[in-house]
Parts: sequence; C-alpha cells; structure tokens
Amino acid sequence: MKLVPTPLPGAHVVELELLGDERGWFARTFDAEMFAALGLDARVSQCNASFNARAGTLRGMHYQAEPHGEAKLVRCTRGAIYDVIVDLRPDSEAFRRWFGIELRAGGAQSLFVPAGFAHGFQTLTGDVEVSYQMSYHYVPDAARGVRWDDPAFGIHWPEPPGGERTISARDAAYPDFVP
Repeated sequence: MKLVPTPLPGAHVVELELLGDERGWFARTFDAEMFAALGLDARVSQCNASFNARAGTLRGMHYQAEPHGEAKLVRCTRGAIYDVIVDLRPDSEAFRRWFGIELRAGGAQSLFVPAGFAHGFQTLTGDVEVSYQMSYHYVPDAARGVRWDDPAFGIHWPEPPGGERTISARDAAYPDFVP
C-alpha cells in the first residue's frame, strides 16, 4: 500500500500494491501504523456502505462539525464514482480548494479524507456501492453540508450519464458557503 499526497494537505490517495498470481490478487487496504506515521487519524470507529441504483446520483457535500469531525477512507466496491473533497479548515493553505478522483470497483485506489473536509461523490455508472471507514461515529446534530455547486468552491463535476443528475432535496438546499 502506498499513500500518495493530494494537493490538499492531509488528504491522500491510497494506492494498493497488488500481489497477484493465477488465483487473482491480494492487497492490504488499511494499515493503522502507516497512517499514524504520517500523522493521519487511523481510528476506525464505524464502517458504512451506500448503494446508488442510478448513474448520475450525487451525494454530498457532507461533513460533521467539531468536536465530532471525522476522517474517512473511501473505496468504491461496485461500479464507479467521481469522488470529491473540499478543504474547509480555515487555517489551511488549501482552504476552500477541492480535489476529485475517479474511483472504480476492482481499481487499486481509495481516498483518505481528513477531518475538516466536506466529502461527496457522483456515480458514473448504475448500481454503485461505496464503502467508508470512519474515525468517528455519526452524530446527527453535528451533520453539516455545503452545496455541491457552490461557486465558493468551483467544483468541476462530470456531466452525468444521460444528462440527468439525481440529488436529494437536502443536499441541493444547502446555503452558500460563508467562512
């Protein structure tokens, strides 16, 4: 496993090192000691999965307010997504910048998202499943979000397959970001 820094401090693409033979391959997907050595939050408090039937489904951009901030390790286990993070840490040199990456089932990449980042994704195929390892349990009163198309971030989302995007009323209604 290799941790590759993104342009946003603390966020990393996790590249699996596949050990293969005639049976297929094996790879380590998580290593608490390796994460901790880089100063990354290696706790796993909760694991979640989401399923999305339609291509063009957009979930996000979600985060939990402090003191309940959560780091996430995100992996696409079925289908494909465009995964996006936004740095919402006011003291970060990357404040309000975003990073996106395509994650695919069978691919050798995951995304480590530090606490203090908003996270979301758009499905690129139908029948998509996403797996999350979380460093903190879900606290409903701490749940927050920023709008997926907020001009404060300027995220470049791919055109949804078929031209139709599906998004929840809650995610579409987040107000403009105010630092």
